[in-house]
Parts: sequence; C-alpha cells; structure tokens
Amino acid sequence: MKGLSLVLCVVGGGLFAADLRIENSTVLTSAGAYHWSQSRPAVLPDGRVIITTQEIEKRGSHGYRDIYFTQTTDGAKTWSAPKRIEALSRKRFPDGVERVMGDICPQWHAKTGKLLVTGKCFGFLAKAKDTAAKDDRSQERVAYCVYSPDTDQWTEMKIMAMPEKDHAGHPIIEPNAGCNQRWDLPGGDVLLPVRYRADPKTRVYTTVVARCTFDGETLAYAEHGSEHTISIPRGLYEPSVCGFKDRFFLTMRGEQNGHVARSDDGVNYTPAVEWKFDDGQPLLSTNTQQHWITHGDGLHLIYTRKGASNDHVFRHRAPIFIARVDPDKLQLIRATEQVLIPETGVDLGGGYAPVDVNAHETWVISSEMAFPKGREDEPNRVLLAKILWPPN
Repeated sequence: MKGLSLVLCVVGGGLFAADLRIENSTVLTSAGAYHWSQSRPAVLPDGRVIITTQEIEKRGSHGYRDIYFTQTTDGAKTWSAPKRIEALSRKRFPDGVERVMGDICPQWHAKTGKLLVTGKCFGFLAKAKDTAAKDDRSQERVAYCVYSPDTDQWTEMKIMAMPEKDHAGHPIIEPNAGCNQRWDLPGGDVLLPVRYRADPKTRVYTTVVARCTFDGETLAYAEHGSEHTISIPRGLYEPSVCGFKDRFFLTMRGEQNGHVARSDDGVNYTPAVEWKFDDGQPLLSTNTQQHWITHGDGLHLIYTRKGASNDHVFRHRAPIFIARVDPDKLQLIRATEQVLIPETGVDLGGGYAPVDVNAHETWVISSEMAFPKGREDEPNRVLLAKILWPPN
C-alpha cells in the first residue's frame, strides 16, 4: 500500500493531489482451465460492490466462456466466491452458432433501480466436426442484460436494434458496445457509445454516441449524433463517455493513439483530436481503451501508454495511469500523472473500469491478460486499485 502525501498542486483552477493515496489489492486468482477477463465493477444502492468477470481460454484472444460475479459488503476486505450467472452462460442456438455476451460493462441505472449491463455479442462457429469453435465477428451486436436486486434475477442476453445506415448513408455493420463507459442522463435516458463498421470490405471502425431509452427491461435506440473515424487501420472504437460541468467528453481507442472529443448535448461532438499532454507531446495510448473518472471539480483519465519502460508488455498495456484532464484544451496535465496499478510484465489494459464507491473512494478494477510466451498457464488475478481522495 502506498502512503498519503499531503502535497497538493493547483491545477486548472482546482486542487489535485500530487500523490493520491492508492491502495492495491487482489480480488480473485484464477484456478483451473481458464483465466478471469473483462472484470468491471458496479455499486448498488445497498452498498454492495459487484464485479462481473468472464472466463477466457488461456491462449488466443476471444475464447470467452461463462460469466460470473463476485461481491463485497465490507469495503473489499473480503469477496464472495465467484458465482456463475446461469442466464448468461455460453450456449449453442438453433442456428448452430454458439453465443455469449462479452466485453461487458455493468452500471447502476438509478431511474429504474436496475443494474444495466451493456456489451457485445460474441458468436462462435465450429469449422468442422469435433473442432474448436472459432470467433465469428459477423455475429457482433449491441448486447445487454439486466439484474434486478429485488428479485436477485439476471435476464438472458438481449440485443438492441440499431439503424441500418448512419447519417452519411453508410451501412451500420456489426455494431457493439463492448469495453465502453456509458453516461446516464437525469431523466433516465442512456448515452451509450457504440462502434461499428461502415464498409464491408474493411475492419475500420466508426464511433457514435447513441441516446437510448431504458424502462427497466428494454434498452432501445433513439438517436445518434456525430460519427467519428480515422483512416489509420481499425479507426476509432471502444469509446467511453462522461458528463462533466454541463459538457460531455468522449475518448476512443486508436491503433497509434487515443482520441478525444467534446460535446454540449451528449450526442454531437467536436472533431476528434489525438490525446496529448500539456507539453505538446502525444499520449501514445496505443491500441488500448481509456476511461473517465470525475471527482469534485476535476476530470481525470485512466489509461496505458508507451514510454513507461514497458516495451516488454503486450501493447504497452501496463501500468495503468491516472492524470487530470484540462477540459478546455482537451489535454492531459503531465505533472499530475501517477501509476494506479503497477506493471508486472502482463497486460492490464485489455479490460478494466472505474466506479465511484462513495464521495471519498473511486475503485479501478482490472484483469491480468495476455501473458508472455511461456507464462500462459500461470494463474491470473483480478486486481483492485482504490483511489482514496484527499479532503477538498
């Protein structure tokens, strides 16, 4: 555990701790044939913190299996044994395709009193009899499920319909909402970031923010605004959105660097620009998602990047950093950068997320993934970094 430094810097009109108090711990350690993956937290009104996590095959990139959850009621001192969510088990459908929800992101929906979990549908096809099923990306869709604390019941995976074409007249192909961060509006509408392919000949992604309605059972598309992509391979995807001081902010994964945009209405954003530090140097968050944390008068980004003596880590996905954002200049303030979760040679950025547990604590959950060659069969861990904010 790291100590607390009371040295504070004046940044962007407010205070930012020069050394936040960060406590690191382990939530779960895998055992058996699979690793834990795509582990993300949510807070329920009764004080429970739930982490959804998914079994994944130890070799390959998309070998997703069943989904589990673990929870704590004592501030992460203890965690319950992982429990399989039977309604979300991977299964074969009548058309012969095995499907399972994946890249899932749980978040409490206050208006309906439900846990709304968004993500994508993974589909798997057996190439021949008795062979392992292979990932079929044509099956990708915007997927969601709902957990009701009142009945302690999870729904099965549901699919949210999207329009056939975008505003530019391009087809919306294989839309999904995996590995993102949504924002709920006061009236209950959901700002859900979605990525899709607009050209059947290429795997270049376009990102939009869709305004959706949710009545506690059905998530329905209502509209989307600006459409964002770049010509660099794979475009912009795995987007995350947040609201901060009457504006909205969108961050997106790119092959060479993350991109950021700003909005007044939550659906129409300024043209995306590359993430940079306030000294003009690019962030170089390569081929990895980023997420937002808002606290007090501060907007923060959590991310991984090149240039941290981490060339040995898959896609430079460790350590996980936090830094304060200048919301007017859309830049990161380099002097505020700190390590949230240290690197141990293993990918940490393939699936992670923050959650505000209370006014004084924000938790960031991540899974160890993509072990280096020769270490694939090691157990992996689900990790927690507690951010303990200093008093204002």
